[in-house]
Amino acid sequence: MTGSASDRPATHAPLADPDLIEKSDAVCRMGSMMLTSGTGSYRVKQAMGRVAAALGIEELEAQVSLTEIVATTRARGGFRTQVVEVPVPTVDADRIRRLLRVSLRATPGLTAAELQDQLDEVEAARPLFPGGVVVVGAAIACASFAFLNNGGWLECLAAGFAAASGKLCQLAVRRFKLNQLVMVALAAIVACVVYVAVAGLVHMLVPGLAATLHEAAFTSAVLFLVPGFPLMTAALDLARFDFTSGISRLMYVSMITLAASLGAWVIALAFGLSPAEAPVPDLPAWLLLALRVATSFVGVLGFALTFNTPLRPALVAAAIGAAANAARLTVLDGGANPLLCAAAATLAVGLLAGWASQRILAPRIILSVPAVLIMIPGATTYRALVAMIGRDGDAATTNAIASLSVVVSLAAGLAVARMLTDPAWTTNNPTWTRLPRTHAQQVLSSPPSDAD
Repeated sequence: MTGSASDRPATHAPLADPDLIEKSDAVCRMGSMMLTSGTGSYRVKQAMGRVAAALGIEELEAQVSLTEIVATTRARGGFRTQVVEVPVPTVDADRIRRLLRVSLRATPGLTAAELQDQLDEVEAARPLFPGGVVVVGAAIACASFAFLNNGGWLECLAAGFAAASGKLCQLAVRRFKLNQLVMVALAAIVACVVYVAVAGLVHMLVPGLAATLHEAAFTSAVLFLVPGFPLMTAALDLARFDFTSGISRLMYVSMITLAASLGAWVIALAFGLSPAEAPVPDLPAWLLLALRVATSFVGVLGFALTFNTPLRPALVAAAIGAAANAARLTVLDGGANPLLCAAAATLAVGLLAGWASQRILAPRIILSVPAVLIMIPGATTYRALVAMIGRDGDAATTNAIASLSVVVSLAAGLAVARMLTDPAWTTNNPTWTRLPRTHAQQVLSSPPSDAD
């Protein structure tokens, strides 16, 4: 006799193990916080894998794009697939550093509740610097860029004032939660208007000095908007054949760059400006080298401050960037191939950042990316886009090829440095829950000290 349906034993497994759900939620939260902080796909998966292993998850599979994470966790014969959507990332180097330390300190026996508490603490941390410091950081970075783009002291001054105004506008409109492309375009317009206003004031006070002021550093005023962090992380993701993350980041970089260029182009068109290239300053070799070292140092430091980088790593990044960029520019003046110079400079940056990151226990990315940003050909990229908008095919093609080839060389140097110093980069398909143990992991998993 056949029993009723309610009397029959269940023939299906539970939809999900509650313990696995709790652990999977914690792992995905770690990944989403890393992703929204601006780091690359590799670093996101690495952090997720470390905490997953500590929680007792046997295997983690993750697919990361610019705004999404799809993760599958497996434990005790069960699995769970979870999709997490995040907003468009910003850059927060201090949060990357804090989250990395949480993942490095994770040891077997960690519970999901403990991990969630640690993530709550990271999320509650306030920015290291007030808005005024961030504005000053953007100003000194763009003023330094103006000199490195062969501008004089007046151009540097105008670019600094303009960048400060543009960054202040960007911070002010962020609270209205506008579309990011709109915010970038507005910031570019404000920066360019202020630059033109400063140039006009200089012309009124000293007419002879303003003759080349517009062309020499107009592009430098908006270089604080160059999305260098996603550009470099996109290149590194593509070097690992992570096309999902790399291509989505490249599209984001292209859209942000186009928005900034359109904003600057509107003002350039209104005032009849052209983004001409200035000649190298006629200075003694020793003085030019000294000024390049100083402005590279200050420029990298300014970028690092805008990324909310702790002061010690920011100073280390500035020292690395100053040495590599000054050497690159000096060799370029001697007639060397610019692509080889770019690759060699970023290879040196990557190796030095890898060495320093193990000594000061800071993520390599917050040391290497600001140091490389000072080498990105932002002015050439802008000239290419302006020429494209103005339907000048020859100029657009020439500048675009020059800019793209340098960016590829910069990325190649960083990728080679990672392959030489990170064992996980030599593996095509790493198991994210079984990553090689690092020196920083050994140090941070030991009992914390006052210096930590």
